[in-house]
Amino acid sequence: MRWALVKVALAVTVMVVVAFAVPLGLVIKEMARDRAFTNAERQAAAIGTSLSITTDRAQLDRAVASTQAGAAGHLAVHIPASAEAAPMEIGTGRATGEDLATVQRVPRASTTEVPGGYALLQPTAISTGQIAIVEVYVPEGEVSNGLATAWLILAGVGVALVVGSVAVADRLGVRMVQPAQRLAHAAHELGEGKLGARVPEDGPTELKSAAVAFNSMADQVVQLLANERELAADLSHRLRTPLTVLRLNAASLGDGPAADQTRAAVEQLEREVDTIIRTAREAKPQTQATGPGAGCDASEVVRERMGFWSALAEDEGRKVRLAGVDRPVRIPVARPELVAALDALLGNVFRHTPEGTAFSVDVHNGDDAVIILVSDAGPGIADPEAALARGNSGARDGSTGLGLDIVRRVAESTGGDVRIGRSVLGGTEVRVWIGLDARRGPAEGRGRGRGHRVRRRRRTHH
Repeated sequence: MRWALVKVALAVTVMVVVAFAVPLGLVIKEMARDRAFTNAERQAAAIGTSLSITTDRAQLDRAVASTQAGAAGHLAVHIPASAEAAPMEIGTGRATGEDLATVQRVPRASTTEVPGGYALLQPTAISTGQIAIVEVYVPEGEVSNGLATAWLILAGVGVALVVGSVAVADRLGVRMVQPAQRLAHAAHELGEGKLGARVPEDGPTELKSAAVAFNSMADQVVQLLANERELAADLSHRLRTPLTVLRLNAASLGDGPAADQTRAAVEQLEREVDTIIRTAREAKPQTQATGPGAGCDASEVVRERMGFWSALAEDEGRKVRLAGVDRPVRIPVARPELVAALDALLGNVFRHTPEGTAFSVDVHNGDDAVIILVSDAGPGIADPEAALARGNSGARDGSTGLGLDIVRRVAESTGGDVRIGRSVLGGTEVRVWIGLDARRGPAEGRGRGRGHRVRRRRRTHH
């Protein structure tokens, strides 16, 4: 597409330049010709004044020599014979006798070609009543004087226009082609299973709409895959009840090879179900947004999820406070990932605190990080480190965690972290630190996060 635009611009510009430059060049040529012959007519008119006064050769010689054309040998005077004098030729004539006779017969100025240029024949009446002819020689160089310079200027302007149009077309082509290439590259990455592929939402309107649609499609794919994983985990979780019954029944079978085999099979099945649940919850593909067009508005997502949970909070008599979401806060986290993390945090509040317990959500926007605080007035968490590690430990059979491992993965994917402490409400405060520089890797981000934590503790201590 880029080269097609360049070729079209080149063809159109060349046609425009030819359409305007050629006629303009011809006009300039005619102007140069008219200028040369107008000057010749002026020289002839100067001699015509002298011829109307006298036909004396000496005086005419002086008049011819006083003119610019006469001094250069380009002016001649042809006086026909009369009853009192013989024909007279003054200066160097170049016109043929036939041309002179024609002008004398039809007294009208004319131009004729002569070797090396043109001759202007100007008839003039003299005192004897006859017609004298003033001949002014116009060299070819005077007729085309300045014409080569004009053509060079026109050619330079034409080349500049062509080069400029090609450059502009090339830049426009790049502006159109690059978004399309990025879209194609992201589509290939998404087809290869890289679910974090996103496209910057810029460029022409049509390609920008395509980028928005692609990013929305990618988010929906990620959400569908997450829903499938959760469904697999939930379905596996439902198998625990019948497995428990089978285990109890197997324990009552007594001793014997058949009973031992049954109990071993039930234990193996329980381990397989636990493995499926942990794998479905933990083995998530890389869905972190990688492009400038990816990410979401944290304020909008928090408002939307709080609107969802506020109905349940009202039913249970919980006081809710929301702060820091009055303006957009852009973060490099895909919307489905942030929704899952917020639902995990808010679900823990409802699941692990008594009814009527107040809670709050605060969003703090900094220069290089965004902090989301979820606080409650409940009894708190006795062992925060264990709560953070519970989802990934797998040490206890049948444990799928509180969902804080989901929150931690979201934060660490941006170079941030998750911390649990005591809130101002008296219960638990979960602080989610989300880095805004998505170009840092998790290791570098975590190191920087520790530096921020140190500075924050120092400020709190002071």
